[in-house]
Amino acid sequence: MIDFKRPIPSYLNEKQNIVRLILFTSLFALVFINAYSPFGADMWYNLTKLEFFTYSSLTILVGVLVVVVSRIIMYRITRKHSLNIWQYLLWIFAEILSMALTYALFEKLFLKDSRLFADLVKNSSRNTALVLLLPYSILWLYFSWRDKKEQIERLADAPSFSDNPRNMIPFYDDKGILKFSIKKENLLYLESAENYVNICYLNKGKVSKYLLRDTLKKLEENFSGTEIIRCHRYYIVNFEKVKVIRKDRDGLKLEFDNPSVTDIPVSKTYVNTVMQTFSKYCQTVDLG
Repeated sequence: MIDFKRPIPSYLNEKQNIVRLILFTSLFALVFINAYSPFGADMWYNLTKLEFFTYSSLTILVGVLVVVVSRIIMYRITRKHSLNIWQYLLWIFAEILSMALTYALFEKLFLKDSRLFADLVKNSSRNTALVLLLPYSILWLYFSWRDKKEQIERLADAPSFSDNPRNMIPFYDDKGILKFSIKKENLLYLESAENYVNICYLNKGKVSKYLLRDTLKKLEENFSGTEIIRCHRYYIVNFEKVKVIRKDRDGLKLEFDNPSVTDIPVSKTYVNTVMQTFSKYCQTVDLG
């Protein structure tokens, strides 16, 4: 069963995938309008095939601009706030409605369609749903498949740091190239920076950072079953370095055993994970 309150996968809002979505949707819509002739295309009078292709391309361009603006706004919003699956689906519905209104206005104002505006919106909504939902669904499946494929390849190629006698954690970039390695006891936290991750660690007693080209979602898989856990959309922390869990007005905060390290917030999505790890860690310490 789908958990609609779960945050959307990070691959849905990566820059490269947004560009792919816009280009694929534009191509699909161009083929669709030339094959099916929706949006009043049958009213474009006596046009040659070349003329019809030109006008249909301009029509699709106008509609796709709605998607471009929508995805730019979504990308900027998700840099600061997480978007749940139900919110993402609602956003897609708003895109369909916005594009449908755009095409209905086009038919009414430029093609002088005599039908009621409400009927034009209804007809455009049906056609726009086909134009957007089919390529969106195809790309969602493709992005999901590619993401899982990359995770499997990374897990197969990357050695487990838990089996390393020196307890070293290797960090690979998005191309699978080893870029950085550090002892587990020196790792503090990982911070998302769009398509990069800041690795915060202790270097000779001082807090340092290393910028790695990768995403938190991909790195999170490598730390499954360890005390290095996801606590926020933008953070993964080494729980062994956490000293205090503090509740403020803004929610839970994690304090480190090093006073020069900034406190890390805990988002509602990951509260249960953090508390479960805290309980297990306390039991481990007591038993020791």
